[in-house]
Amino acid sequence: MWRPEALRLTCKAVRSIEHPPPMEDTVSDSTWVSTSLPYLTARETGRSDAWAAEAEARGGKGTQRIAYAGETTASEEVAALLGQSPEEAVIVRRRVIELDGEPCELTDTYYPARIARGTRLAEKKKIPGGAVTFLAERGHVGVRVREDVTARMPDAEEREVLRLGPDEPVIGLSRVTFDGNDRPLQVDMMVMPAHRQRLRYEIRIG
Repeated sequence: MWRPEALRLTCKAVRSIEHPPPMEDTVSDSTWVSTSLPYLTARETGRSDAWAAEAEARGGKGTQRIAYAGETTASEEVAALLGQSPEEAVIVRRRVIELDGEPCELTDTYYPARIARGTRLAEKKKIPGGAVTFLAERGHVGVRVREDVTARMPDAEEREVLRLGPDEPVIGLSRVTFDGNDRPLQVDMMVMPAHRQRLRYEIRIG
């Protein structure tokens, strides 16, 4: 049985590009490595969302700007990940993730309309505790996650929002969360500046 655990280096690490930090689970002035696990589990009532809490713990301010929330038609890739046809409606929340006011990630999160239509997930407002907590409170709990990581050049909009140079690539991370019946609950499509990121996967053997 293996258990992947992705760790990400946020945009604070842009200061150390010429001298990459060692592969350690430590934090210094120029590195910031964090686990994905807090983003996959429900939070206690009254606690802030995972990103705000992580940023605050490291002395920064983590915010997210909701660019759009509502019903839409999914791309073929997203529809396949959700296990539905492209003609079926989905609910999407498009967000710009920021650290100390600087954009460091674009995240589009898709939900099947059957669980998200008419809920806060379809509203362009912050959700107390985050979407994972909101879903868990309604009986939709993730038990398995699958991630795919790719590298590519950004499109014009991504380059502008992330404030990238013309030759700077991005990392794309797609994540599917499944419930106890192995049905997809949500799909996250993330885009991050490649030079500001480190992804690490730890695998337990046996």
